[in-house]
Amino acid sequence: MNGPFKKMVSNCGALTIPAATLIYLLLSCTVCCALQSDIDCLKSIKSALEDTSNSLASWNFNNQTEGFICKFTGIECWHPDENRVLSIRLPDMGLKGEFPRGIQNCSSLTSLDLSNNKLNGSIPSNISKVIGFVVKLDLSSNLLSGEIPVNLANCSYLNDLNLDNNRLRGQIPPEIGLLGRLKTFSVANNQLTGPVPNFINATFPVESYANNPGLCGNPLPVCRGPAKKTPIGLIAGVTIGVVTVGAVAMAIGMFFYLRMVSRKKKKDDDPEGNKWAKSIKGAKVIKLSMFEKSVSKMRLSDLMKASDNFSKNNIIGSGRTGAVYRAVLDDGTSLMVKRLQNTQHSEKEFLSEMATLGNVKHRNLVPLLGFCVAKKERLLVYKDMPNGNLHDKLHLVSEGDRVLEWPLRMKVGIGAAKGFAWLHHNCNPRIIHRNISSKCILLDVEFEPRISDFGLARLMNPIDTHLSTFVNGEFGVMGYVAPEYLRTLVATPKGDVYSFGVVLLELVTGERPTYVTKAPESFKGNLVEWITHLSGESMLQDAIDRSLCGKGYDDEVFQVLKVACRCVLSEHKERPSMFEVYQLLRAIGERYNFTTENDILMLSETDYGFQLEELIVAQDVKEAL
Repeated sequence: MNGPFKKMVSNCGALTIPAATLIYLLLSCTVCCALQSDIDCLKSIKSALEDTSNSLASWNFNNQTEGFICKFTGIECWHPDENRVLSIRLPDMGLKGEFPRGIQNCSSLTSLDLSNNKLNGSIPSNISKVIGFVVKLDLSSNLLSGEIPVNLANCSYLNDLNLDNNRLRGQIPPEIGLLGRLKTFSVANNQLTGPVPNFINATFPVESYANNPGLCGNPLPVCRGPAKKTPIGLIAGVTIGVVTVGAVAMAIGMFFYLRMVSRKKKKDDDPEGNKWAKSIKGAKVIKLSMFEKSVSKMRLSDLMKASDNFSKNNIIGSGRTGAVYRAVLDDGTSLMVKRLQNTQHSEKEFLSEMATLGNVKHRNLVPLLGFCVAKKERLLVYKDMPNGNLHDKLHLVSEGDRVLEWPLRMKVGIGAAKGFAWLHHNCNPRIIHRNISSKCILLDVEFEPRISDFGLARLMNPIDTHLSTFVNGEFGVMGYVAPEYLRTLVATPKGDVYSFGVVLLELVTGERPTYVTKAPESFKGNLVEWITHLSGESMLQDAIDRSLCGKGYDDEVFQVLKVACRCVLSEHKERPSMFEVYQLLRAIGERYNFTTENDILMLSETDYGFQLEELIVAQDVKEAL
């Protein structure tokens, strides 16, 4: 296609409008309101600190334009359309006052730098409640006094902690040594005393403790031990120790025994696994809010009947966001009902989120038909996908499944890429999925890929709104989580690209993300590590699923493998955008006509804002590969 785009996309589908008109709409009509809590957070900081250098002059709260708080000096948001404060960096600005406790209202904060100012007073004793999810904390070169609070050890996401050049006194709490993610640490030039902590996963140089004459212990001089005990004292100490150990052991044993009894009792009390459903069974008058008029009269009682009161026998899938049940109505219509887990939002917030998700419609997304609020339960109703998920079809989980041929895999890859690209580049507000795996790609009756669980991250508990615990299942699935999450704990579009790259590797290799059957027994890595190893040895061809070889698709398969390798690069800046991934796959599978010129066209985001791009000619992309 030559010339500027003529057909563009709004939230509701494809529209034909002049490009100039679209630019005007983009620049003048997109509205995104900042979270009130984040606004209150920044207001409290400005009011709590004396700005002697007028460094916060840009913090104008009368300006209500799009993304206004994200344009403040020292403020970075995780995404301009979300306007959640990601980091606050206000070093060397001459700010005076005590530590601004209103920071706790910036619930998405992951980095705080208030160094080289004139902050006085003490560090809040409940610091973990103020900055519980912060990864980097720099309070160095201030006038802070008092002791380092023990509660700081509960800031378990800390990677960098800098408290040097203050007036802190007392002992460094030994509990801080349990911060297992700490990579940098400094308390130099204070008035601290006592032994330094024994850090469980790191060692820090002498410079980290310099100019604290009272500190001792490795790497500093050995601490002086207490005077030797008399035999009587030693005997008493040993006796007390034995009694204490015995009491602790007994307590631990009792704990596990009671927990085992509790689990057994719970299982006996709820053999069908649906005790929660029985608690709302009496709420028969509750209607379902449906986005589809054809099923607008459905009630909760209809879903209860259709799912056998949400019996565990009707569970067809489960994940971080909750369990999914199949419900078959009296007329034979089959639905999927997701019971959300760990959502701590109010009913008003939930309804607002549903109003947004109900308008997110695309051919490659699982249709959200409606939702229901019953007491504390939150239920989402989706159209059923009769062919299950991509993971089960690729890895032949069900008996009788047949190996997917390459054209079908190509169809799934292109369609899924198109759906993810639409979420990233066209949906308003744009959505980062954050939990991509082959299990979240469902297949309809014609094996058209449909993405599930999109937009649900915001409905989970607070830690899931912007952070990854980078452990199995909390935020992302084992084997799909981008490596930078280990350092930043921040979800980004390029993290989604990495996860989708792993899905592409599954399509090409037929291997699972966490275990490679074709690798030597001595190899203990995951799929991405195996691919990286083969690439370094110029043996990428060995990774391809043998069932695909020699059937006339070899060149296409290898080209998709190369795209997947770009998606899983360790440096996130080197990965393509999801829009580029879609265009590359579209070019490789051009001969199948899975997409047409009239398909949804994308907007590309640059550092200079939104701009229109010409559609990449398929042949040119193919040559670029």
